Amino acid sequence: MFENLTERLNEVFKELRRHGKLSDKDVDAAMRDVRLALLEADVHYSVVKDFISRVKERAVGHEVSRALNPAQQVIKIVNEELIATLGEADRLNLTGPKPRMVMLVGLQGSGKTTTAGKLAHMLRSQGERVLLVAADPYRPAAVEQLQALGRDMGVDVFAQPNLSPPDLAGMAFVRASQGGYSTMILDTAGRSQLDDSLMEELKAITDNVTPNEVLLVVDAMIGQEAVNIAQGFRKTVPITGLILTKMDGDARGGAAISIRTVTGVPIKFIGVSEDKEGLEQFDPQRLSSRILGMGDMIGLIEKAESKLDAEEAAKSAKKMLDGEFSLEDFRDQLRQVRSMGPIGQLLGMMPGNVAGGALAQVDPNEAEKSFVRIEAIINSMTPDERNRPKIINASRKRRIAAGSGTEVMEVNRLLRQFKEMQRMMKRLKKSGMRGLPPMFG
Repeated sequence: MFENLTERLNEVFKELRRHGKLSDKDVDAAMRDVRLALLEADVHYSVVKDFISRVKERAVGHEVSRALNPAQQVIKIVNEELIATLGEADRLNLTGPKPRMVMLVGLQGSGKTTTAGKLAHMLRSQGERVLLVAADPYRPAAVEQLQALGRDMGVDVFAQPNLSPPDLAGMAFVRASQGGYSTMILDTAGRSQLDDSLMEELKAITDNVTPNEVLLVVDAMIGQEAVNIAQGFRKTVPITGLILTKMDGDARGGAAISIRTVTGVPIKFIGVSEDKEGLEQFDPQRLSSRILGMGDMIGLIEKAESKLDAEEAAKSAKKMLDGEFSLEDFRDQLRQVRSMGPIGQLLGMMPGNVAGGALAQVDPNEAEKSFVRIEAIINSMTPDERNRPKIINASRKRRIAAGSGTEVMEVNRLLRQFKEMQRMMKRLKKSGMRGLPPMFG
């Protein structure tokens, strides 16, 4: 979502780094470019104005003029002010007597129902006993969609299509209390636009039961309209937090930067994929790092910890250093990496994925296709060939290429890369692990 903004900002930073010392004129020119980049990214003009004012005030002061590296100091200031604009991280309020109620509101198409399922999955993994409540009797198949999500997540769903949403919420609360549920998530109805009947219904629900949280689900791809929608809901419903969905989309992303400042409502979660685990706790520092092209190593580590088997990883590392690592082991590692999510998303979380950087030159689609081709090549080998690639002669290569739908040169390339990796491992072992690449740490 922030790809264009990231590229623009990094071009500005690259220009700043060309200057040993920064004059007021240099700072002014850089701030003009940053201002244009933010406005083009659909950041609210009042937010841009305030942001540039704060950065400029700090950038022309002693903080930068006395710095050993002025350009890096300006980038540090931009990062800090961007974090301040995004607002502080605010966790879900699940305090007080059980069951605690989380109510999701929003317009149709914002992703409320899918988000309800993702949130249920997240809370269940944290030890909560969750009840999903289908309180949208109007949208065709809304109840069935939530029930399907519930089955997929292993979470119970409460539905009574003949009841009005306020009465349904009250009955669900009783059911959750009697059933020993710690948390209930209420998936309410939406409309194609803000209207009085929608607001009256939502107000009646909050009058009937007292939610711990009322979270507004907003599609981040609709730009500044997201800010207007948030302000519209706030007039009637006590919104306590925001969930920005479709943050993996290709829209300009300015709403994510603007919405906290304009509405005063904290962002609590962001939707980063359609996967059931595609809901992340909002962290302004991590999002700022992604926007500025500094990566999100913490997020990458969390993904790895949740998806990768630590015991298997340790075994693979030992095999590599003992020279027993086979193509079969290599294929299994590739599968684990792919299970962490789309390659483009993983690349975006790695430092160096900025304008001019090596990772910025990697085409995520090509990388994904390459992974698929490598796995297909290895799958086309016999077990003996995977364990002893030395026996793969010209005729075997032709057979493997035909079986995997690839070319012989791709088979040769994979074998060369694998051989080089084995050589590197032998060198590392002989040197007593000196010079071990940081990635293996």
